[in-house]
Amino acid sequence: MATYLDEILAAHRAAARSDSRPLEQLLEAARATGATRPFASALAAPGVSVIAEIKRRSPSKGDLAPHVDAAVLAKDYAAAGAACISVLTDERFFAGSATDLQVARGAIEVPVLRKDFTVSEADVCDARIMGADAVLLIAAALDDAELRAFTALTDELGMAALVEVHDEGEAARAIEAGAAVVGVNQRDLHTFEVDTDRAVRVRATLPSGVTTVAESGIRARADVVRLRDAGYHAVLVGESLVTADDPGAMLRELACS
Repeated sequence: MATYLDEILAAHRAAARSDSRPLEQLLEAARATGATRPFASALAAPGVSVIAEIKRRSPSKGDLAPHVDAAVLAKDYAAAGAACISVLTDERFFAGSATDLQVARGAIEVPVLRKDFTVSEADVCDARIMGADAVLLIAAALDDAELRAFTALTDELGMAALVEVHDEGEAARAIEAGAAVVGVNQRDLHTFEVDTDRAVRVRATLPSGVTTVAESGIRARADVVRLRDAGYHAVLVGESLVTADDPGAMLRELACS
């Protein structure tokens, strides 16, 4: 039986195969884009930084905040202390868009992560062209050669790569590919179930000097404290924020020194 991840990746791989845009033109456009904001250093502040996410829907939960104003929410997040903003840009499965990222970034001064399923060099270029300061690379979606190439291209274009892993093997692959920022997703991308012990377990295998981010299943300050004690620099929070009555207030409650 096909999983959520299989279906999403199949759609993105098909789109990449049908993309006839010359890569050199995309690279030229990406290189001509203005300066990026420092993503990794924004996560290195004392305490646990929060990457707050703008997410309209998910394949497993359906609509979360379908009518959210990306600019308004980004401002609320930044005012509440978010170190960075993550924006879903996948349209088919998450109801996101490049426009969401652009209007969110235009409303704030903190760095912005393009959260999507990157499967080609063109995807990396598109992230920079639309204004992203960082791009998500999912280890489970890429082979070793792709992971190395996309990490290097991201660096070449002045962005940061948040390399997302789900287990110790993927963590080792991320480090081998040169990842400087590693996110450990507690959600299984095949079943979309959350294992709250995953982040603690995988963090122990990551070397010092790597900026670490815990993702998914973070709903309360106690979750953040546990992840801080495990050695995380930051957490990425999406569903629990966008579905909160007051996302800014919830974000402030999650703050952990």
